[in-house]
Amino acid sequence: MSKDQALDTTQNATGSHAALARKYRPKVFAELIGQDPMVRTLRNAFASGRIAQAYMLTGVRGVGKTTTARLVARALNYEGPDGEGATIDIEREGAHCQAILEGRHLDVIEMDAASHTGIDDIRDLIDSAHYKPNSARYKVYIVDEVHMLSKQAFNGLLKTLEEPPEHVKFIFATTEIRKVPVTVLSRCQRFDLRRIEAETLVSHLARIAKEEGAEADDAALSLIARAGEGSVRDALSILDRAIAFGSGCIEPGTVRDLLGLADRGRIFDLLETVLKGDTGGALKALDQLNRDGAEPGQVITDLADAVHAVTVAKAAGPEGIDPAAGEEERRRIEDLAKRLSMPVLARAWQMLLKGHDEVRNSPRPLAAADMVLVRLSYVVDLPPPSDVARQPAPTARDTKPPKPGDKSSAGTEVTANAPVDAPTVAKSENTAPSDVEEAPQTKPLPEAPMPQSLADVVDLAEAQRDLKLKNALLEQVRLVHFKPGDISLNPLPLAAPDLLQELMRKLKAWTGRVWIVSTSEQEGEEPLGAQRRAAAAQEVEALQSHPAVQEVLRHFPGAKIKTVREASQELEDAKEAPDDDTDDDVIASGETN
Repeated sequence: MSKDQALDTTQNATGSHAALARKYRPKVFAELIGQDPMVRTLRNAFASGRIAQAYMLTGVRGVGKTTTARLVARALNYEGPDGEGATIDIEREGAHCQAILEGRHLDVIEMDAASHTGIDDIRDLIDSAHYKPNSARYKVYIVDEVHMLSKQAFNGLLKTLEEPPEHVKFIFATTEIRKVPVTVLSRCQRFDLRRIEAETLVSHLARIAKEEGAEADDAALSLIARAGEGSVRDALSILDRAIAFGSGCIEPGTVRDLLGLADRGRIFDLLETVLKGDTGGALKALDQLNRDGAEPGQVITDLADAVHAVTVAKAAGPEGIDPAAGEEERRRIEDLAKRLSMPVLARAWQMLLKGHDEVRNSPRPLAAADMVLVRLSYVVDLPPPSDVARQPAPTARDTKPPKPGDKSSAGTEVTANAPVDAPTVAKSENTAPSDVEEAPQTKPLPEAPMPQSLADVVDLAEAQRDLKLKNALLEQVRLVHFKPGDISLNPLPLAAPDLLQELMRKLKAWTGRVWIVSTSEQEGEEPLGAQRRAAAAQEVEALQSHPAVQEVLRHFPGAKIKTVREASQELEDAKEAPDDDTDDDVIASGETN
């Protein structure tokens, strides 16, 4: 073979390839995926002879509007080998089928309304509609992107739509159904084509990949289906590129490199890092993702998708997780749904949504994405707006007139001759309700360590002599989540309505730091008081089996162990006890009948 012949063969082979979206376009309704309600309606209508004069097909790009229009045109004009009439259940090719599917039949006229928008184009269509079909049963007009027609064009079409010739059928397709006048919609039978579900689309892609001789990983096909967003055409276009990009082997890494996607596991790692308030770690993770080929805008979008998945799982339970998610991804989503509160998730969603627009419109996307993560990490410790709104406003007693020598919030010194609004001060002092107990003035403990557990918070309340709050924390709440600065509690029915707000205020006063104390619907742990009583009961039970204790109980029938205290604590109490009571001290505490 000569060089020129080899070149011609290569060019022919190259030119023979057809896009997968065209090559695997459905030829019968049985091959149309994800549109079962529409197919069922059409089947019943054709079987009963209730065929409409005009159809309106609406849906997002790539779900099969034009394909469905051609299938309907084929069904209307079907003439089977044995004389079969109009039907959607076509098993054998009819006289007009091939020409209709290829878009070259004289009686099936396809018109692109995006390039034929005026009244003159519609006038030509109406004039030709009066002529009978050349060879088929019906003259079918398929008008794509019908919403692009002008107002005059729509008005010119109304009369023909209402009373069309018997041999004419109209099929309209649009992605913007709201732009179609109601007067036109009311004259059509409308079908809303759905986005294709991820599982259905993955199965469809797997079948086509097998037909093409490509090896496809299920996780990679799930990524393609997710990127296709329910559009068969978009998903097939990505699959076509992935086959070429991976030389016939479609793997998750290949698809991520092709689409500029980040690993889902790394996205959840980044989300956790941000929501922990680790700004430096988040920026490093984003930079590494960008170095590995992930677009900053896509990373922000993936973070928003992750927040959405966690929020849905928290609201609807594990069954709300996307079925296309892998096992590891499901585990991460369930774990985050348990640990993150709904206010935190809602705030993260709003900030990522706004940040996406900033990154998309920024001349420096990576810098804009950095700023989004910085803002998000710095608001983690802020209380949700609902908690701030429920905090009581300062009363008159909280505001006192300045004294000479004091400085205002602006730093200005107040002198003795400075004018004072006497009526206002008097009003403030007189209007304070007499039955309101003045809040105790609390100060941060000197060099007190930051509480690391709910037990530490209870000890802090005891040190501050707030026995009411201490008892409430022991008996009236269940702990769901604790992190310094962030507590999630499940209040019991006997808890005061403002208990969590009171705890948040006092922790800020005692530690000098803003704490988030949120309500959780999860059951959480047993109340701390119940845990301590259970532990004490176990200690008593273990102590009763000691030989020395059994010997004491044998000499004192009916005696019971009341409390268990460490010897060091007894010696400390003995030192503090009065001298005249020393002889009466008993190291073992008990009750006798």
